[in-house]
Amino acid sequence: MLSCQLQSLQPLILSGDKRLHWFSSSRKNGKSMACHFRRITCSNIQGRKSIIQHTGKCEANSQRRRDRLDSTVFVNVADKLTTKFIKMERNSSSQGHQAEMVVGLVSSYLLLRLTKLKNFTTFLKLVREKFPFIVQTFGVANLPFACVSNSLNKPTPLKLDVSLPSFEDISWSFSRLMYLFNVQLERNVATFFIVLLVACFSFVMMGGFLFFKLRGSEQSLEDCLWEAWACLCSSSTHLKQRTRIERVIGFILAIWGILFYSRLLSTMTEEFRNNMQKLREGAQMQVMEHDHIIVCGVNSHLAFILKQLNMYHEHAVRLGTATARKQRILLMSDLPRKQMDKLADYMAKDLNHIDVLTKSCSLTLTKSFERAAANKARAIIILPTKGDRYDVDTDAFLSVLALQPIPKMESVPTIVEVSSLTTCQLLKSISGLKVEPVENVASKLFVQCSRQKGLIKIYRHLLNYKKNVFNLWSFPNLAGIRYRQLRHGFQEAVVCGLYRGGKIHFHPSDDEILQPTDKILFIAPIHGSKNPQLAHSNSVQDVSNAVSNLEFEEKDGDALTRSLESTKARLENIVRRPTRSGSKASDWTIGPKEFILLLGWRPDVVQMIEEYDNYLGPGSVLEILADAPIDDRNRAGKVAGQGKLKNVKISHRIGNPMNYDTLEETITSIQNSLKSGEDIPLSIVVISDREWLLGGGNPSEADKHAAYSLLLAENICTKLGVKVQNLVAEIVNSKLGKQITRIKPSLRYIAAEEVMSLVTAQVAENSELNEVWKDILDAEGDEIYMKDISLYMKEGETPSFSELAERAFLRREVAIGYVKNNKKVINPVPKSEPLSLSITDSLIVISELEGEQPIIL
Repeated sequence: MLSCQLQSLQPLILSGDKRLHWFSSSRKNGKSMACHFRRITCSNIQGRKSIIQHTGKCEANSQRRRDRLDSTVFVNVADKLTTKFIKMERNSSSQGHQAEMVVGLVSSYLLLRLTKLKNFTTFLKLVREKFPFIVQTFGVANLPFACVSNSLNKPTPLKLDVSLPSFEDISWSFSRLMYLFNVQLERNVATFFIVLLVACFSFVMMGGFLFFKLRGSEQSLEDCLWEAWACLCSSSTHLKQRTRIERVIGFILAIWGILFYSRLLSTMTEEFRNNMQKLREGAQMQVMEHDHIIVCGVNSHLAFILKQLNMYHEHAVRLGTATARKQRILLMSDLPRKQMDKLADYMAKDLNHIDVLTKSCSLTLTKSFERAAANKARAIIILPTKGDRYDVDTDAFLSVLALQPIPKMESVPTIVEVSSLTTCQLLKSISGLKVEPVENVASKLFVQCSRQKGLIKIYRHLLNYKKNVFNLWSFPNLAGIRYRQLRHGFQEAVVCGLYRGGKIHFHPSDDEILQPTDKILFIAPIHGSKNPQLAHSNSVQDVSNAVSNLEFEEKDGDALTRSLESTKARLENIVRRPTRSGSKASDWTIGPKEFILLLGWRPDVVQMIEEYDNYLGPGSVLEILADAPIDDRNRAGKVAGQGKLKNVKISHRIGNPMNYDTLEETITSIQNSLKSGEDIPLSIVVISDREWLLGGGNPSEADKHAAYSLLLAENICTKLGVKVQNLVAEIVNSKLGKQITRIKPSLRYIAAEEVMSLVTAQVAENSELNEVWKDILDAEGDEIYMKDISLYMKEGETPSFSELAERAFLRREVAIGYVKNNKKVINPVPKSEPLSLSITDSLIVISELEGEQPIIL
């Protein structure tokens, strides 16, 4: 009250009769009393005191209460700023009389305080008149309700929007909620299952509580909840309800139960369908396999690789070395799963010894290879899927990098097909992986096979696990003997060289000592294990005994004399002829001069041109007839980095090779350009388009085009009387090629891509053979040739194969077989029996040059 008086320096004006009301009611006596007091006011401005006497009148009203006794006191004091309501609860009427006395005492005390503060009020009035700003700032700021009159201290309003949202806002919020629900439902169908369970639980709870409310104490809450669940589960349960309301509740629960179970069934079906779809896609599935082979990518090589792997496992099953009845092949690609399954079914429909699994995923992600259990695989094969050589190498590099973070990958061979030797060196430099890059030399292989009839059959023989193949095997018990003793010691195999320090040596010296870490390269059938054992006439121990005998004989002077006499006799039996042109341009041999007509175009023709330049002599001409523009051909040469050609001159023609008039005009022009007095052999070569190789086209279409162009060229040459040395086409399907050669024996087909695929598959089984095939298929290394037998024997002579092998060794060659009456024999057994060979037969050798080589003594 003191602060109220300090605040009120103005005269208080009474407006009407302000009264203090006090109501007291009691449940016991049912009486109510009200007391009225005049409001007490004082005016300090007039300097006088006005005391308003207290008048009171009590009224009693009787009111009966049911539950309790309430006493309420309303005090109404006339003040301009504040109004106080005091509520007091009384338990009896005697307490009401005590409250009336307390109010009277408080009023008397206030009158006394106002009288004593008269002088203080006068002082405050003087201060207010002299210093109004101080009083306003200090006094008002510290009052309990100062913010009502002082705008400086008003709190900042929160500006809350308490108005109801519009219909558009409600509609958007509901749509947003449904959108979020649909997004979650799209990610996981089980979300709808959870919603159904929550709704079902809610209906059961509401139905149970309603039953409990209606039945009261007749049935427990647990029984009511169970009956609500029974109505929801079984629609006939609501028929047992007794009252109308219970029947309505049971009917609603039964209808919801029908809807619930129908939606539950559809949700479970959709979830099962989703899981099956994920399994079909295979991207998220973890492969739980070991000793499986992973093939990454789909191209024309895939079918041949699968056939080769099937053949190898079939042979392993027969030998008893297979660890499973079928070899698991995991095919990975970024193609859709359905397309991959269709391709796999088509390629592996006749392959009974492999089981092909498919997985659609990215080939540049480490997670994809982790899910494929790459660190438990037997081998990984990465195939190119793009046409551009740079894209091929880039994709291969990224796939290999994705394998690097996987632990325990150093023991898994990774075979990667690349387009250049530089990429091979780059991939080998990646640490933590056992990478075996295989350079795709299908174009070079095609050139080699097109120049030698029957060479493609020899390659197929050496890549067929059912026949004689290249083998690398270590013989620690033979360490310390000379290479000459190795060549003479094995009768059921052809020793071809030594594998030392990761390199293959086809022509080591006879005095070369075998090291414990060396491996012997030989041609023989596989016997009994993954790394086959040699089949010796007696045993490997017999070989050691024979070698010991040879060492003892070599210490004898007579044995040395006999060896020199034998070498002299061999040299005398070798026919000395004038040196004819060889197959590779070098300082001492000059390649033959030929005219090549190439029908078709693709980017790797540039590699074919370079290979022809290595084999042909000066003055040779290579003419290309294709639809491709000249600018595209020149651009391909620049991209491939083609250097200046030494021996071959390139000529371009634009036209369709399947057009009769265009092809006839081209052949006629070539016939007229050749000099009548010079005999230059003509060869016509047909190549396939490159689109089918990458899976973007149909191989059968390319084969049909190539076969038609070949038959058309043969018909035109026969009509014009043009003599053609080689008529050869590149055909993928071997069945079609055999059918063409059966109709026209003068025609030949070459499946270079098939041979390249077989090489990749063989390297996957034995990664060390990569160096062997790299050397054989490279123009700079040793190659397989079929040379005239007249270089090694005289007419009428019947030498054994061992004798022919010794004579070939003098020319720095390795004899691996012979061709008799157009039938090839690889690794003949026994080797000591005389052979009846004619001058038209050939000896199959591994040599650096096709022609006659210098004799090494």
